[in-house]
Formats: sequence, structure tokens, C-alpha cells
Amino acid sequence: MTLLPAPRSARLIVRRTWFLAIALLLPAAAEPGPPRAPIADDPPSGLVAVIEDKPQKGGPLDLRALNNPNVSGAALQIHWSELEPVEGKPDWSKLDDLFAAAEKTKKWVQLLIFPGFFSPAWALEGVKTEQFPIPYGPGQGTVMSLPMPWNPVYLNRWSAFLKQLGERYGKSPAFRMIGAAGPTSVSVEMTLPRDPEKWRSDGYTASKYTEAWQHVFQVYASDFPNQFISLSVGNALNLNDQGRVLPNEGNRVRQVIIDQAMGLLGRRFVLQNSDLHAGPENQQPVTGFVMDYSGRVITGLQMKCAAELGTCSAALGAAGHPPQALRKSIDKGMQPNRAGQHVSYLEIYEADVLQVENQPALRYAVSLFTAK
Repeated sequence: MTLLPAPRSARLIVRRTWFLAIALLLPAAAEPGPPRAPIADDPPSGLVAVIEDKPQKGGPLDLRALNNPNVSGAALQIHWSELEPVEGKPDWSKLDDLFAAAEKTKKWVQLLIFPGFFSPAWALEGVKTEQFPIPYGPGQGTVMSLPMPWNPVYLNRWSAFLKQLGERYGKSPAFRMIGAAGPTSVSVEMTLPRDPEKWRSDGYTASKYTEAWQHVFQVYASDFPNQFISLSVGNALNLNDQGRVLPNEGNRVRQVIIDQAMGLLGRRFVLQNSDLHAGPENQQPVTGFVMDYSGRVITGLQMKCAAELGTCSAALGAAGHPPQALRKSIDKGMQPNRAGQHVSYLEIYEADVLQVENQPALRYAVSLFTAK
């Protein structure tokens, strides 16, 4: 007996039922995040308020600087240990507050999260470390444990944290930039304590260091596809692969790391230096080095310190007169390079942004960015 095909209406019912069953088994599609402007059309620019998390004082972040009309963005400095004291259980409360305030005030955000000396204790378990004094900044001189910058266990734990960070905030319309870190020590700056003997005994080589940075850039490129990635450069160690001290080795290593980042990140790469000042130490080769890149890549400078805090006005070039010190440092940072280009942004500490007496200097800086 010949079997006749089922009626077309019956076949359609079966087919629809099959598609519905498959759809129910598939995971729900993620809701689209807020629309983002193309990366190349939305680069970081203008004046940026540097907001420091101060865990020793406790309490929430001071976000008043975001209300300043002269400010375009905010750069948060915060320790990894403050954000993930327990492995896999981050405390996002401070970042939630920051992004909510930034979106409300229409400011953009740069995250500067410090691993290295300020990694949580769990992240150093089973990791080779060395004792070094903190070379600068809060806690300067305090001896702490620093993970070896190339240690794979340490870098993998840092990468796992970055993945969580990207998943939570990567689609925020305020999240414009993040500082690359990992093979670092006291901040996101590409600097390490200067003790060649210790580093030699710990097995440091220039190749290990540059390979660690290459790994880090790959992680940032993947986990933050909607953000610019900044590299804050300083002076690298003058140790080569054979453990010899060579005067120009640090400059060579720094250039290798920059070239790696530019090749991987393309137009999302940002070059920064965080030691801008017009004080007695007026020879700043690294600051000038970054300024020379203006026009080729996005560039930025961060003030050495806050003019309003004690002796910093002297370091910035005008002892006892914060507005003048700030103005002189702004002039230095906004000088055009040989190609007639200046940096894309300047980062000024919140203590200076909040002071009424400094507002003319801030308005002056804004005028330099908007001048034709």
C-alpha cells in the first residue's frame, strides 16, 4: 500500500512545534546594551579629574569633581585588593557609584586599577614575590611583596578579574578608557622598583617582561572591545636578557612594548605619562617622549601631584601658590610638539579641581583644547 504524504497544514504544525522546542532549549539572547559611538569617533579628550580611592579613610568615593563644568572625564585610581578582596566575589559598589554619577553628569570614565603591590592576598598565593619598598606615592618607603611581573599564575588571576570587570561595565556609555596594568608595581605606570641585583636574582629578563605585556594587551583587547586602552610609560629597567646593565636597554624595552600595543590595539591605543610638572625638576624626557607622539596616537598627561597638597605646589613650579603652579604645569603639558600637535587630555587631581581659586586655571586649560 502506498503511503500518502501528510496534508501541508499538518506538516507546518509539526515544523513549527519542532522550531519552538529548539528555541526553548537555547539560552535567551542577551539584551543589547546602550548604543555606543564608534570608537574612532569618541576618543578621550579635555580635562580629566583624577579621583583617588582612599581605603585607609573608608567611606564612599568623593565624586564632587564630576559636577565641575570644566571637566570632561574622571580617572579613578583604586587598588585591586579593594575591588576583589575575596577571589571571584568582587565588590562593585564604588564602581557602580562612579558610573552612575558619570552617566548622570555626562562625563566619561577612565579606570586605573592597581595590581602589583596592591593585589589581594589570595592573588599572591603560590606566586613568586619579592620584597621591595614602595618607590613613590602613598605609602612611599613601605616594604611590601611584589609579584614577579611575568608570573603566569598572578597574570591569569589578574586576567580573570579583568574579564569580570569587562562583563559588568563594558557596555556603559560612560566607560571610555582603561589603563593597562599587570606587569606593574605601584600604579598602572610601566615602572618597577630599581634594584638590579634583586631583579637579576629573581630571574628578570627583558624578554620575560615584554612577553608579559604582550599577554596583557591581548587580554585588554579582548575584554574591553568598546574602550580605549592607555599605557602609562616611565623608565623601564636597564637589564637585558643576559642580566647585564646596559644604559639604553630600558628605552629599547619601552619602545618594544609601545610597538606591541600599537600593533594590537590600533586606533584604540593611548600613550600617557603621569609625571607632568613645571617645577625645578624640569628635565622630563618621558613627558616629552609622550608629547612627541601627539598627532600619531591619542596622548595624555597626568599631573605629578595635586598643587593644593602641601609641598606639591613647589614640585609643580610655584611654591605656596597652587593656582600659579597649576597654570604653569598646564602650559607645559599643552605645548605643541614639532608637528604642531598637543596632547588629547590632561589629568588633574580632584583636590585641585574642587578648589575655587583654581577655576580660572581650569577654564584656561579648556580654552587651549577648544582653540582652533
